[in-house]
Amino acid sequence: MDNSGKEKEALTLMTEADKKMKSSRGFGTLFGGSSRKYEEACDMYVRAANMFKMAKNWSAAGNAFSQAAHLHLQMDNKLDGAINFLDAGNAFKKADPQEAINCLNQAIDIYTDMGRFTIAAKHHISIAEIYESELLDVDKAICHYEQAADYYKGEESKSAANKCLLKVATYTAQLEQYQKAIDIYEQLSVQRYEDMFPAFSDARECKLVKKLLDAYEEQDVDAFTDAVKDFDSISRLDQWNTTMLLRIKKQIQDDESDLR
Repeated sequence: MDNSGKEKEALTLMTEADKKMKSSRGFGTLFGGSSRKYEEACDMYVRAANMFKMAKNWSAAGNAFSQAAHLHLQMDNKLDGAINFLDAGNAFKKADPQEAINCLNQAIDIYTDMGRFTIAAKHHISIAEIYESELLDVDKAICHYEQAADYYKGEESKSAANKCLLKVATYTAQLEQYQKAIDIYEQLSVQRYEDMFPAFSDARECKLVKKLLDAYEEQDVDAFTDAVKDFDSISRLDQWNTTMLLRIKKQIQDDESDLR
């Protein structure tokens, strides 16, 4: 489907919106006309953004939504500004991940300023996912999952906070920051394991997980090996868990060698 007509229409709306902005700086300000022209320009930018989306020009759509967001902030319409920054971020996700993050961060700043921390946490997760899948920066993904967990905790959304912390634990383990991963798992009660990990659904498996942690803390490679065997006998380990456990075992062996 040829959407070139939509893109031309969008460009026309952008030009008209820019003219509105320039004229608002003239005599209209003396008679309260500036605010009305800002509102009309905002509407034009949003309409243009949606036309650009139809034409799949994601960068132009993101830019138009961003301009509308900035105008809303000038009019002290914080909530509308945040919504348009989110729209801009979603458009930029398809063309410019870093700019998507910039827009999402601006929306987060508004939501935290308004005390809407649960919404802010949700968008920190969105940023973390961009770092995971697009920019491949695990360290920054971890930072945003941690911030999301922090906000969720403050709002008593413990389940949501725990899910974010489990993401942090997963990635810190992949980065071989095992102690941090263990500390996170220990923060979560044994009762929560049942919800978070289907593989840990009964009491026996929970005890085996604790046995693994104890063996690691004591740097006892034989006890660790036995615990892994016991666990695998009742709940088959998948590839990821097997890889992580082998890495931990190697670290214990290396630590033992260093002590000799």
